[in-house]
Amino acid sequence: MFWRVATVSDRHQLGEAGFLVCARATPRVAKHRIVTKPMLHFLREFFSPSPPARRPAVPEGRRYYAIGDIHGRLDLFEALIAAIEAEIDAAPALDHRIVLLGDLVDRGPDSAGVIARAQEWQKRRNLRVLAGNHEDMFLAAFDRPEALRHFLKHGGYETVLSFGFPARDLAEREIEELHALLPRFVPQEIRDYVAGFETMIRAGDYVFVHAGIDPARPLSEQKRSDLLWIRERFLNHEGPLEKVVIHGHTIFGHVMDCGNRIGIDTGAFRSGVLTALVLEGDQRRIMQACSGEDGTVAVVHADQTA
Repeated sequence: MFWRVATVSDRHQLGEAGFLVCARATPRVAKHRIVTKPMLHFLREFFSPSPPARRPAVPEGRRYYAIGDIHGRLDLFEALIAAIEAEIDAAPALDHRIVLLGDLVDRGPDSAGVIARAQEWQKRRNLRVLAGNHEDMFLAAFDRPEALRHFLKHGGYETVLSFGFPARDLAEREIEELHALLPRFVPQEIRDYVAGFETMIRAGDYVFVHAGIDPARPLSEQKRSDLLWIRERFLNHEGPLEKVVIHGHTIFGHVMDCGNRIGIDTGAFRSGVLTALVLEGDQRRIMQACSGEDGTVAVVHADQTA
């Protein structure tokens, strides 16, 4: 029996679920043909269900916590830290690793507090921090006045306020004056710490980046600008990638699991929801710190990404 596999041009033959189907051609089987045992074995093998595909996994014995874009929401960050610490204490035999996906700063009310808390947590835990496009703008703001102007328009206003910069000065002084004053409020050690953020972290079948990757390039040839800023070329790519990409940068109303990538930026600064993706073996689950209308923060859990 001969089979024809449907192609993209056969989409009118596909079901609503979009599965490719096989259409039978006219069989060329002679009358009274004897079916031998080898043929029966072949048919049995041919029609047997395929083994399930191996799920992406992180190295055995490790548990990863990837935290999405915090954007100055220290309250939500503190709630996730407390929940993660409780899990670490309950499973001391595991190798726990934490990845912040970048954009710690801007838009939310306490970027300075988020940076300080990340530094403190990093002294006690295996914590690595990725650079986001907002860290890129933050550092550029110290180089020239026009970069500072751009930074202030895209969430940097709240950031410099969190470092103690007077609101009256921000409102009244010229941009050149603000640029000259800025280093007085943001110490060099803070700038050096942020400048040391990484751009990519690999873990088994996964790779962590801030924005995404260029689908046309191998991981070893990615550009920093793409890792921090890319959007449509990455988000619109539907084919397989070298590793499953865990990223932030683009806001979704829920965790976006597309098979080749998982987006976990749930817009903490405006939604009040900060998401962490937990990876252990080939299992995934999520933790979310959610702020209520009364200002209280609760942590909720889900066993699997949607």
